[in-house]
Amino acid sequence: MRLLRKPSVVRERCANISAAVAADRSPHFRLERARLTDVVRRVARLTQERFPGGEVPLHSRWRHFEAGRVDRKALLDARIADLSIAEQARTRIDLAVVSVLLDAGAGPDWRFTEPGTGRAYARSEGLAVASFHAFVGGAFSSDLRVPMRVDANALERLDAAQLARLFQVREDNPLVGLDGRVALLKRLGAALKKRPDVFGNPGRPGYLFDLLTHPMVGVPGSTVQRIAVKRVSAAQILRTLLKAFGGIWPSGQVLGGRPIGDTWPHPMAGGEGPSAGRVPFHKLSQWLAYSLVEPFQWAGITVEGLDELTGLPEYRNGGLLLDAGVIVPRDPAYAATAYTVADPWVIEWRALTVTLLDEVARGVRAELGQPTLPLAAVLEGGTWLAGRQIAQERRPGGPPPVRVASNGTIF
Repeated sequence: MRLLRKPSVVRERCANISAAVAADRSPHFRLERARLTDVVRRVARLTQERFPGGEVPLHSRWRHFEAGRVDRKALLDARIADLSIAEQARTRIDLAVVSVLLDAGAGPDWRFTEPGTGRAYARSEGLAVASFHAFVGGAFSSDLRVPMRVDANALERLDAAQLARLFQVREDNPLVGLDGRVALLKRLGAALKKRPDVFGNPGRPGYLFDLLTHPMVGVPGSTVQRIAVKRVSAAQILRTLLKAFGGIWPSGQVLGGRPIGDTWPHPMAGGEGPSAGRVPFHKLSQWLAYSLVEPFQWAGITVEGLDELTGLPEYRNGGLLLDAGVIVPRDPAYAATAYTVADPWVIEWRALTVTLLDEVARGVRAELGQPTLPLAAVLEGGTWLAGRQIAQERRPGGPPPVRVASNGTIF
């Protein structure tokens, strides 16, 4: 279990699968690495156009809160300005957690029209804006006196009809996986309630801030006690998320009778011991870890080792590599197939995406002359938007090149 929570193991198992594909041992794919140069140039060009000064922000949920060039963080900050630094951090973490958990494929037909502006947003940006307004409106708090928080009691009371109202879901505005999203938030509420010693009563995700900045340590000649720290690592954030919330992911994958979330069996994954033959991705957990970096930083905490986290193997990053012809499916009719996240085809495609994103990042750094550019900035600069753009070039409306059945979670 502990091994599968390490981002280094995500890379290792994905590299094993990628090496097998490169050696022509895959029934599903072959690689055209020569085309990676075009991908690097596309991503570098897009990054320069978007951030001509060279200051590229991190890929995180906070970028989606800026949709339509609206500084929603500033709106939130104004409302929590009187709170302590720690409580501000808890509030931002509450928002990030609930918004990321609601952020899986929305489907091509759903839109959210923002109150006050009348502007409509779709896909990830729409989900971000909708969840932001639900949060500041108190939808995830059981205490009307403290609307801007997420707590276990409110999450466990949430139902599909309420979420549908908050997200403007109607027959003519369908959101993929509505019931799955509600079930995921309910499981989050249950996980928070299980550990009142960590998450309080009623439990709040925001207490992750206290858990990571006041770790338990053994002091010579004394009992174990908490000490304040000013530095945490990105891998530590991910590990804590997986340990605290790993059981909420409905993948059906278990190891030793315990759920292991976004981790899948593949004959080319390699490894040793009980976890051999399984490749972890932890896509939404890593997306959440990326999205918690800034709330820690805004509270004066240094987050180290950001590049320990991997690229995110999802529609846009993986779609970029498919549409650009770097990852080449052997079945020419793959686009007509409806896959599931458990299919070896999808597992292999995602593993290739993780490995190749590291290669793209190295090329983009060289192209831009920024050798220390974090992977998270390459994603933002970036691979994710390049995946959306190339999809629009290839297909009307810009849907991803692959159809993966989604229940609104995991992928």
